[in-house]
Amino acid sequence: MIAASGIFVAYAALAGGGAAATTASATVHAAAAATVPLGQVTAGDWPTYHLNNTRDGNQTKLNPVSTLSVDWSAPLDGAVYGEPLLVGGRVLAATENDTIYALNRSTGAVLWSAHVGSPEPLASLPCGDISPLGITSTMVYDPGTNRVFAVAETTGGVHTLFGLNAGTGAIEVQTEIEPPLGDAITYQQRGALTLLNGRIYIPYGGLFGDCGNYIGQVLSVATDGTGMQSFAVPTTREGGIWETGGGVVDGANLLYASGNGQATSGSYDGSDSVIELSPTLQRLDYFAPTDWATQNGGDADLGSMTPALVGQYIYVDGKTNNGYVLRNGALGGVGGQVAELANTCQTFGTAAVSGNTVYLPCATGPQAVTIGADGTPTLLWKSTVPAEGSPVLGGGAVWAVDYFGGELYALDPATGATKAQIYLGSTAPNFVTPTVVGDQAFVGTVHGVVAVGGA
Repeated sequence: MIAASGIFVAYAALAGGGAAATTASATVHAAAAATVPLGQVTAGDWPTYHLNNTRDGNQTKLNPVSTLSVDWSAPLDGAVYGEPLLVGGRVLAATENDTIYALNRSTGAVLWSAHVGSPEPLASLPCGDISPLGITSTMVYDPGTNRVFAVAETTGGVHTLFGLNAGTGAIEVQTEIEPPLGDAITYQQRGALTLLNGRIYIPYGGLFGDCGNYIGQVLSVATDGTGMQSFAVPTTREGGIWETGGGVVDGANLLYASGNGQATSGSYDGSDSVIELSPTLQRLDYFAPTDWATQNGGDADLGSMTPALVGQYIYVDGKTNNGYVLRNGALGGVGGQVAELANTCQTFGTAAVSGNTVYLPCATGPQAVTIGADGTPTLLWKSTVPAEGSPVLGGGAVWAVDYFGGELYALDPATGATKAQIYLGSTAPNFVTPTVVGDQAFVGTVHGVVAVGGA
């Protein structure tokens, strides 16, 4: 663990969020009245990607959807790719400028901010499409230590795990977290962080364009930054683990999806798969399609969708326009699916799940699929709205963002019909997903965070 000397922690209030205090301590004290004690997670919090470690995104503590309105818009110092978290009345968000913020839930005022380094300029990367490249994945909050954890990329392709005190923004953990294999500059840390039994799990994939020497990997460290363990996809190159949901906790183990690997013929190379890992990152089981080699050759793999837990089954799609139902606890290896659903959609992101229904993050707009007791998948509906973002559920609606158009939609879970929609004021990053709690939705945009009322 490295000391946090030299890291600047700033305290400020956004214009319009109340008068700024003249000292840092005064600003923190003034804003604290709108928050509750940290160090715990309550029913009204959203401490990790898609609410919980199963990544179902199903919020039961949301008021019924009504007329939507923008409560506030908080301009930050960069794009917010990760899903905002909500803990103790604080909205926690991180930017591609390597700054982590705590915002007042009611006003959007900045309670604290911590700039942890200089992001990597796109011109310095071998390929990619995020400029600059800083904090891209969704953070995770640990009530045991009262820290929010984030992985930042800084100049030189350095990847560092930071653990910040969620009440003050003080940096309490800082440790370099580089994948053991490949070249650091070729990696992008896109998948959400997962907290499990006092450890942080961190997946790695490549940059847009799949350039350079990288292999999909998962790393983990204790919440004090020590004791690193790792897993690498057993392929010679690629096989990135970049799906937005990161590790899905299934009982005691974790599920990840990997992208296409280098091999396009011969023996199966371990890529293009759903992988079950132990807490110590040993591969316990896997699934891969029978045409994995063809998928590898065409960049048409499973790695773009987080596996969805649906009772005794797991549903996964990807870039193939083909959905696979797997048996939970027995993934089946190559060709081991229970059932398939053809002509679905290309999925990019993480589904929401309620009961036996999976709401898919399709490039053409959300779709809903039901899984029968025998594992048979059936298409329930296809939406006509251009909401490509990862959906969540709450208040009798499916919430999804058209990130190209900057529109938030609330859809009927039974039919896909639009119940409400609102323009966020700007476009949003690819694969964005909203946070929905109480009577609000919080969405990261290319400029900061927007809070929508009426959720």
